[in-house]
Formats: sequence, structure tokens, C-alpha cells
Amino acid sequence: MTVSKNSGNLVEHLLAGDRRAAARLITMVENETDDHHEIMRRIYPNTGHAMILGVTGAAGVGKSSLTDHVIGKLREQGKTVGVVLVDPSSPFTGGAFLGDRIRLQRHARDEGVFIRSMASRGYLGGLSRATYDVIRIIEAMGRDVIIVETLGAGQDEIDVIHIAQTCLLVVTPGMGDDIQAMKAGLMEVAHIVVLNKADLEGTDTCLRHLQATMDVARFDEGAWVPRIVATVSVASKREHIQGLDELMAAIAEHQEYLHKNEAIDRVKFQRIEQELGLIFKDALQKLVLKGLKGTGKKKKYIQKIMEGKSDPYSVVEEVMKTYILSREERQT
Repeated sequence: MTVSKNSGNLVEHLLAGDRRAAARLITMVENETDDHHEIMRRIYPNTGHAMILGVTGAAGVGKSSLTDHVIGKLREQGKTVGVVLVDPSSPFTGGAFLGDRIRLQRHARDEGVFIRSMASRGYLGGLSRATYDVIRIIEAMGRDVIIVETLGAGQDEIDVIHIAQTCLLVVTPGMGDDIQAMKAGLMEVAHIVVLNKADLEGTDTCLRHLQATMDVARFDEGAWVPRIVATVSVASKREHIQGLDELMAAIAEHQEYLHKNEAIDRVKFQRIEQELGLIFKDALQKLVLKGLKGTGKKKKYIQKIMEGKSDPYSVVEEVMKTYILSREERQT
């Protein structure tokens, strides 16, 4: 498939750093236009150079205020930033409920910052299929750092580890988030645990719990041991904001670790592996649904399951045999 003239022009403008072209291409990717795949083929060779920072944690822990400060610190360092905010999906439109410029308004007019809200669209891992393409588009625009902030669904947010090089897990004292994180396995996702709202009561106890978790955890020799950083990202006076320099130092330290130990190649491999798997799943689903369309078989399958004459596993096996040829059949 060839890309349309309009799409081709947009890609050229994107590679020159055009923010409007990026926004339009992202919309096209989210809507899965006809030349979606060809657009991504042209963009892909220009990706893979940005540092990707993941920010995850339960709702209400202050991820957005923390992200706001991290953006400011990165801009002080002269780095350009892209931000992908994964928001809850509207059940009617599939779009994002929350607006990017509402949460990070002070950066909206900064040409060095590009912010995009995305809908989770029901993906339990916290990242929609289109999120991977959107990040690639922002990379191709030439951003130095891309921040991916997930929607705050707690235990369902582990997908961010597949795309982020450095992942921040944000927790707060008094909410039991440290224990919940351990139960959910999110502690294994975090490269840096950020105890935000560290001016609240219970901070010292929470810090002890988090440190105790690290002390009993088993890490391979030479492996990265998650850092714990206490922060205050919202305060009535600017001088009461705390821990941001320590957080930026921890991020830089983890990035240095990845590049010094060549672990960055493993991270990139895992990212592409996850991305490839999602593309395969989408392509397979579309192939099957296309084959079933207009045949009435889908309705019959559901009816048979309802009547107890079949089950979902048998139906999937039958459909796969029908629409996905075996190797032996392809060779005949």
C-alpha cells in the first residue's frame, strides 16, 4: 500500500519537527486510517533514539503534578519533551476523559514540549495498542525524552514496563500503596519508587516499609536495585516542593546504568517484542472478524455457547482452523 500525498507530506513535516503534523498523524493512527501501516513504515526508521520515562501508580498519588515538575526540570536541562497521558476511555466514544492542557497547562505553549492525551480503550495493561505508535511518532519528531503517564488503574498498569526504559512507581503515605504495590507485583516494575506527598503523616513508616521490601528482595549480582525517593510535588509555597533534584539524579543514575551495562539493548528488544505481539494480535483479530462478517456465524457461535452446545475454547479452535491455514495446508 502506498501512502497518500497528504499523509506523505505530514510525515515529511513530522521529521522536520512539526507539532501540527505530529498531532494530525496521531489522530490518523488512533482512527486506523487506510494508510496507517504505511505511515508507520515511513516513520519507524527515525525512531528508537529517545529516552522513555514511565510514570505509574494508583489514582490520587500525584502523578500528574510530579510529571509537571519533571518536564520543567528536563526543559531546564535544555531537553525537548514529549508526553503521552493515558486517560480513562469514554464508554461511548473511546476517547480520553481528561484533557492534557488542563493538567499540564503551564507547558502548553512551550514549543519544546508536546503533550498528547490518549484513551486506554479498555486495555487492562494500561496502554492501548495505538500508544506504541504514538510514542514512535513523537520519537520521529525528534524529542529527547518521552514521558508516558498511565491512567492510575493500580494493578492493571504493568504494561508500561514493556515500553519505558526507566519506570517510576508513585505511591503516597497513608493509602497502603506500598503494600498494594507489593501484592500487585508493581514493585518489580519500578526502577525508582517515588514516595510523593512526603509531607503527610505516616511518611517515615511508609519509607521503612518500602526499604524493608527492598532489603528482603533478591536481586542478581550487578542488577539494578530500585531507588526510593521522597518528594512533595504540591505545596502552598514553592520552597516547600521537595525531592525533585534527588528524583532527577535517580533517573540519570538509572539511565547511566542501562547504557554502561548495555542493558539498554535488552530494554529495546523487549519493547519491540511486545510491540510485535500486539500488532500480530490485532492483525489476527481483524482477519478472523473479516472472515466472519456477513456470514451470520458469529451469532450462531454465541447462541450455541448460550445453549450449552459449545464453549468459547471450542469455538476459537474451530475459527482458527477455518481462517488460519496450517503449515501443511500452505505447502500443498
